Amino acid sequence: MNHGILFGESIKTEKIKRRTYGGDHNSHFSSRGFLLPLLLVIISLLFLGKLFYLQVIQGNYYQKLSDTNRIRTQTIHAPRGIIFDRNGVPLTLNVPGFRLISRDEKGAIKTESIDKEEAFHLISKGAKNVEVASLRQYPFKDVLSHVVGYIGQISEAELKQPGFKGYPANEWIGKSGIEDEYESLLRGQDGRQLFEVNSLGKLVRALGQTDPIPGQDIKLTIDSRLQQKVYEAAKDVKKGVVIVSKPNGEILAMLSNPSYDANLFTMGKTYTSPAGAYTSTQDILLDSENYPLLNRAIGGTYPPGSTFKIVTAAAGLEGVIDEKYSIVDTGVLKVGEFSYGNWYYLENGKTESGNLNVSRALARSNDIFFYKLAEKLGVSRLAGMAQKFGVGRELGIDLGGEVPGLLPTKEWKKDFLKEDWYLGDTYHYGIGQGYLLTTPLQVAMWAATIANGGILPTPHFLENPKSEIRNPKLVGEKTISLIRQGMVESCSTGGVAWPLFNFRVKKQELKNKIDLDGKNFFDAPASGSAKMVGVSVACKTGTAQHGGEETSPHAWITLFAPAYKPEIVVTVLVESGGQGSSVAGPIAKKVLEGYFEK
Repeated sequence: MNHGILFGESIKTEKIKRRTYGGDHNSHFSSRGFLLPLLLVIISLLFLGKLFYLQVIQGNYYQKLSDTNRIRTQTIHAPRGIIFDRNGVPLTLNVPGFRLISRDEKGAIKTESIDKEEAFHLISKGAKNVEVASLRQYPFKDVLSHVVGYIGQISEAELKQPGFKGYPANEWIGKSGIEDEYESLLRGQDGRQLFEVNSLGKLVRALGQTDPIPGQDIKLTIDSRLQQKVYEAAKDVKKGVVIVSKPNGEILAMLSNPSYDANLFTMGKTYTSPAGAYTSTQDILLDSENYPLLNRAIGGTYPPGSTFKIVTAAAGLEGVIDEKYSIVDTGVLKVGEFSYGNWYYLENGKTESGNLNVSRALARSNDIFFYKLAEKLGVSRLAGMAQKFGVGRELGIDLGGEVPGLLPTKEWKKDFLKEDWYLGDTYHYGIGQGYLLTTPLQVAMWAATIANGGILPTPHFLENPKSEIRNPKLVGEKTISLIRQGMVESCSTGGVAWPLFNFRVKKQELKNKIDLDGKNFFDAPASGSAKMVGVSVACKTGTAQHGGEETSPHAWITLFAPAYKPEIVVTVLVESGGQGSSVAGPIAKKVLEGYFEK
């Protein structure tokens, strides 16, 4: 190669060889070109697979999720059925209100009633947990609380029960009384409202609505006017019971003291009760001395005292004694080292004059007669008759909380107390003391048995029960006649129930036209310018010992009137009240006056 003057004429040149690494150059670029499309294909397949999964496999799920976010459902609460008394007076009301829905520390749903001011304040701030509700109101407040009961939010334990299947966690249900007993009838079927919202949660349009179906109204045998009279008659009783029924078991009135205002459970924190001693649900729930939630009429058990002599007399007259059987009152009956005295002798040091037959023994409530009759019967026969009269078993009233009481037998004492049965136990049994425990409802129903001619009725509140139990006749007409005669004499001069001697009402105040037959209704001496009508009453008092000697006895009376054509049965118990005639008698008299007046 010639490069000019500066260089030699010829310079040796060599061909430069380029070294490559990693193989052939064309092969290298060919691999890289293949890898990129492959990655693109794989990524595309993944996207397509995910898209297929979301659109096809999980399509329904995400469609529902989208609809949930876009479409809101609001519950329209169905109003509960109204509870009426026998005359059509409403015992419950449904009033519009608001409930606040929240969650407690465990995450469980919690609802509480709030007033409209608080509700409007929360709604104005955009709160989504305030709902319109139909609140339950009880116009009779504490007068009927143990009968009607109250409603409250369903608990987690109740949600698991078969009877509440399908109930939402914020549902309010019957918690006690008739509200609880007839929950399935009173509860309605909630409605639903659908509406569409935008991404900000604001209403776009309404999509549709299912109207709620109100619960079924029910009618009770309760007479609210008479219930009010009962409440007033027993207003000074701290602990006690009054039961008024028809001879067939229809309950006209039932009061258990102390009572409470059921509105405290349903109307919210701002509700102030004008009735009773309790101002909040906390006061009610924490009163462990008086137990205001206990319906003593069906859930309290007590020795029945001399009211049980009705049953002892029935057991004796059904095959062991007759009207000719009599005893002489000795004042005290001695068995070995033990003495069993008659109340009249123990209080006044006197004995009853002459021979006492069964009717006279009932009239005077003579303990000696019934000690000896119980001995003649024996514990097995006496317990057998008591069981027929409903002692020791539930009577089946349509109200929760009924207890059976205690029907003592030789076997029971041997098994439970590990002791033999003694004659003294039988004596005590015969006069309604000892181990015997009954509910006031049981005492009321054995008085009703005598009133209706010998059939133990099934007590009930629903006016027309679908399955009324037909009980057999327990005793004969002659037994009924002799027991009734003794009960009539007990409420007459010479008996023991002195507040009911010569019971009468003003003629112009009688609620119905009556027939002055001279037996059930009869002319009575005028009171000033007012004409009076006498009403025959059949009754049995009881003074039941319990606790120690320093404890006052329970005061009892059970009665029916008119005596020979009964319309009403009244039973009164005053816990630790004293003498049955002196304490329970005047209350029963006021109830009778309340029944027979207009």
